[in-house]
Amino acid sequence: MDDKSTLYELEFPAPQVTGDEGDGPVLVHALEGFADAGHAIKLASDHLRQSLESELVATFSTDELMDYRSRRPLMTFTGDQFTDVAMPELTLHAVRDNNGTPFLLLSGAEPDLRWERFVAAIQGLSDRFGVSTVIGLNAIPMGIPHTRPSTITAHANDKDLIASLPRWGSELKVPASASMLLELRLGQHGLTTAGLSVHVPHYLSQAEYPAASHKLLESLGEITGLDLPTAALANAAEKVRSQVDAEVSGNQEVESVVAALETQYDTFNQAQQEKASLLAAEGDLPTGDELGAELERFLATQTGDAGSDRNSDDDPGQAGGGTAG
Repeated sequence: MDDKSTLYELEFPAPQVTGDEGDGPVLVHALEGFADAGHAIKLASDHLRQSLESELVATFSTDELMDYRSRRPLMTFTGDQFTDVAMPELTLHAVRDNNGTPFLLLSGAEPDLRWERFVAAIQGLSDRFGVSTVIGLNAIPMGIPHTRPSTITAHANDKDLIASLPRWGSELKVPASASMLLELRLGQHGLTTAGLSVHVPHYLSQAEYPAASHKLLESLGEITGLDLPTAALANAAEKVRSQVDAEVSGNQEVESVVAALETQYDTFNQAQQEKASLLAAEGDLPTGDELGAELERFLATQTGDAGSDRNSDDDPGQAGGGTAG
């Protein structure tokens, strides 16, 4: 038996995930744990599975992939006996968007162990189902206020895929995650890979923050063309915003922090808009060849007018030359 296949149990028969035109599905991976500020990843993946038609494709062995001592499962104790345990789950589902377009959703706890074998297993499943594009969802704490729209940064091995989204733009070293390794290895395997990292107010990173989940799914739909439901997340975001506003109101220390973050956010956004405006202006400038051609047309017009004046008044030689021609 293939060693990597022992990491999961495949459902039989497997759900149909080929599109109407015979194209393979997008694979979305939403792994909770390392980069799930505001529980945005869990909220987004749960929302997709609950709001859309979903079928189980594969179940991964948490005994092989999880270190229970680092993230101990919660058990229910009634006072005289243990009655339940909530073991971590990691699954692959086939989901259909609002238009019936299928995509694959890998969701659940990020593996602690055997990352390379895990990635090889996902690579094998991607080949099996004809996946061509892989998108990872991440949520990171940032110094932004809850009173402003959620922001996002994107990265990909195909820049055209994320052309409409902001990017980090500078090189840096970061601690690895299984999600990042998936993006790297599947890209090396020849697939188009990308990641979406939504920013969550750092002071709300431990609470549920549906505004970040809404931004993730909105951006995911933008780059994949999938029609994803977001209204419920938008409504939940409004409720959380009201609750946080109520908590902040009257607390001068917290209000001052939020106000400083608002100023920083607005200043950065204004600078980005001015930069984009300047770049757009540069893009509209004519090329050197276009300027040269326009100058030639202008000079030709001016020369023609001058020649007409000379022919009629004081340059008979020029007029005679024209007659001889």
